[in-house]
Amino acid sequence: MKLDDEEKKKIDKQSGENLGKNDRGWNKLFEKYDILENIQRNGEFFIKAEQIKEFREPRLMTKFDHKINLPKIFRVNKLTILPVTRGEYVVSSFKAYKNLPKFNLEDNDSEIEKIFAPTNIQSLTPQNLRSETMALNYANLCGMLDKFLDDEQLVPTVSGRMGGGSFEFNIARSGPWRRKKVKVKNPQIEIDAAYEGVNFLTLFEAKRDNIADDFLIRQLYYPFRTWRERVTKPIKTVFMVYANGNFDFYQYGFGDPLYYNSLYLIKKKRFIILTEITLQDIQRILREVQIEPESPNIPFPQADRMSRVVNLLEILNKRELTSQEITEQYAFTSRQTYYYTSAGRYLGLVTKYKNDDKKTLFKLSRLGKQMMAQGYSERQLTIVKQVLKHSVFNEILQRHLVSGVMPARQDVVELMKNTRLYKINSDETYDRRARTVIGWINWILQIVKD
Repeated sequence: MKLDDEEKKKIDKQSGENLGKNDRGWNKLFEKYDILENIQRNGEFFIKAEQIKEFREPRLMTKFDHKINLPKIFRVNKLTILPVTRGEYVVSSFKAYKNLPKFNLEDNDSEIEKIFAPTNIQSLTPQNLRSETMALNYANLCGMLDKFLDDEQLVPTVSGRMGGGSFEFNIARSGPWRRKKVKVKNPQIEIDAAYEGVNFLTLFEAKRDNIADDFLIRQLYYPFRTWRERVTKPIKTVFMVYANGNFDFYQYGFGDPLYYNSLYLIKKKRFIILTEITLQDIQRILREVQIEPESPNIPFPQADRMSRVVNLLEILNKRELTSQEITEQYAFTSRQTYYYTSAGRYLGLVTKYKNDDKKTLFKLSRLGKQMMAQGYSERQLTIVKQVLKHSVFNEILQRHLVSGVMPARQDVVELMKNTRLYKINSDETYDRRARTVIGWINWILQIVKD
């Protein structure tokens, strides 16, 4: 993806040249133990937790749930790391991650279903699911698991950290080394939840955000291999992502249980928690909202997924963060951090400032804090209002409601060119921004109660 020169300068300035703690630690480890030379010679390098601990806590230095979380020296050299025991890891060019398939939001996707939230439960609500366990409990409460798993008499069973047993598997590698046999002995695994029914044991890996485009196969494979030896029922593995009232379920199988990369998608489903928002509510906002002029200091957004914007707000609702902290701790690249913090600022929900150490920090604005304290439907309407204060989004939604179809991307671009927008200098940039307009309008239409 090409960037305007002005955008490149801003991103470089915001993300900075300083490496994160994991980057610095792994750079020192690679230098001290000649890791690259060992991998070039042997195809792999085994490293113990006590060696890693010399520079940083091993738990923090080895947890890379998404490919973009990997330290730069790993990414550049196409390397990943896997645990082989409780205290030892292997580094090699493993193909360890799997891309998540997308849902088609522009059409009436049969894989998307709106579902009612229970009205008699007050301790679990869509806007207050602060852990993966809570999100899974809520999904079960709403009947999503019954609908998705095709099993009966589901009950929660094992969860948490546990020993992973001993087993061998083959894994694909890039470069000249191809497949590699890996032996593991009692590595620590973590299962977010397991539900057993009449016919299956289903193991869940859950994420309470929708930022990432991929996931680490090991999070499904190690529990699958462990429990495959402990029960006689067939094992299902499910990756679930929760974000802002959306629950995405992906059921995977392993074509060859002894081959890590034999993972394949069986089915996927998105459940959307129904709000009390009606089309009349959206039309009322369109009539009443006051259009604001575009700010020359905040770029027109390039952040296609509103769910990611909301994730960022949830992250900042916990504490203020620098751009580097956002990039390091969550499944963002520095470019995505720039785009999504800018989108939050564009909506008036995020502000940035410099602290006493001259570091730039991002925090929720006063409106952002008020919004995060609102109920689920009210929170969504606040976001809708902030979007529709901007003339391009307002006009495109009005056109959609009149015609019943989303305007073509070239029509969105034409409208943008006729609006006073700042620092968009090429047709390619207009086209990318138009994708965001369409994405946000689709999100607004999606939250409306049928």
